[in-house]
Amino acid sequence: MFFKNSNRIQNTIATLIGVDTRIEGDIHFSGGLRIDGAIRGNVSEPNASPSTLILSEHGSIEGAVSASKLVINGKIIGSVKASQFIELQAKAHITGDVHYKSLEMHTGAVIEGKLVYLGEQAQEAEN
Repeated sequence: MFFKNSNRIQNTIATLIGVDTRIEGDIHFSGGLRIDGAIRGNVSEPNASPSTLILSEHGSIEGAVSASKLVINGKIIGSVKASQFIELQAKAHITGDVHYKSLEMHTGAVIEGKLVYLGEQAQEAEN
């Protein structure tokens, strides 16, 4: 109702990282990725394919995160960049700078870093 269709989170999860899984190394994904486990490394999408990353309240990432759409309810230590939309749910805790075009932040979410608005930069990069 209030958001453009581009801010809708896709319903399809192509990859799931389970709660008891720990990965050390960088992850490059496309489509939908849900993380319930722990990752030590950077998580990013290829520039050509807009993707959605969902980090549950049990999930954690130590590294830079970059995707078109992000829904965060876990812990991230590192910079975060969302070229379209980021939703920080109540248990989200980010230690690092957050680069965003559109931001929704629920009560209880914590950011220990700077908020950097992408605005026109994100639109020019997509064209």
